[in-house]
Amino acid sequence: MPGHYCRQFAIALGALAVAGCQQNPFASAPPPPSPYQQQQQLAMLQQQQALQSRTTSLDMDNQDLQTKLAQEQQQNSTLKSYLATMQEQLASTNQQLTQARDAQQNTEQQAQVMAASMRKRSAASISANNSLERNLPTINIPGVEVRQDGDVVRVEMPADRLFNPGTAQIRQDAVPLLESVASELERAYPMQIIGVEGHTDSDPPPPGVFQSDTQLSIARAAAVFDYLTTRGHMRPQQLFVVGHGANHPVVSNASLQGKARNRRVELVVYPDQWQQ
Repeated sequence: MPGHYCRQFAIALGALAVAGCQQNPFASAPPPPSPYQQQQQLAMLQQQQALQSRTTSLDMDNQDLQTKLAQEQQQNSTLKSYLATMQEQLASTNQQLTQARDAQQNTEQQAQVMAASMRKRSAASISANNSLERNLPTINIPGVEVRQDGDVVRVEMPADRLFNPGTAQIRQDAVPLLESVASELERAYPMQIIGVEGHTDSDPPPPGVFQSDTQLSIARAAAVFDYLTTRGHMRPQQLFVVGHGANHPVVSNASLQGKARNRRVELVVYPDQWQQ
């Protein structure tokens, strides 16, 4: 028994010695790093700082590139918009040039028709018929002013119903009016000399083909002459063309209604007959 207790006591002392060593604050600390290890740590720190600086620089470069890219895209969008606008303006200019050429060709054709009409008018033999007013049959054309003016009869067609503003091209919706007038003139005055007289208001024509109201009035009268002799089946020798411009208003040009009334083409039936 005494030996058994001795062994237990020895074991207990050994355990206390081990625990004392583990909890001893005065135990020896790990050795400091060597100069080589310090150099490695410093080199790694410098590499980390360099990488961080490079990353920051790359981020700034990327932001700068993104800004430049956005600016380039904006400039590209602006250039595309400008190009589209220029293309539209070019197309509009080409269309206007085409219309101007067509109008000029139409005016030249009308001038040729007018010249031919005047030649035929001067070559035709005319016999007096002062009894026209007494023998004149009554005519009535819906929507058209027909009036006796001395020894002539005037059939007044509003220009606004025949042409678009500032032009001498007959509108498609004016065809029924011209056909009605031509049919009634052929029926009532088959042998009379008829003047196709163009009139305008006091305003100058819009910038473009016509330089004066007289040119516009002649072109419109020639357009009506051309229609009556080609599609209305009236004899070219029976008609002649005159353009008065704004020289013979029927009412004052002081109001819009007056100007609209003065813009007209009159078919003037004279007390003379034509003979081949």
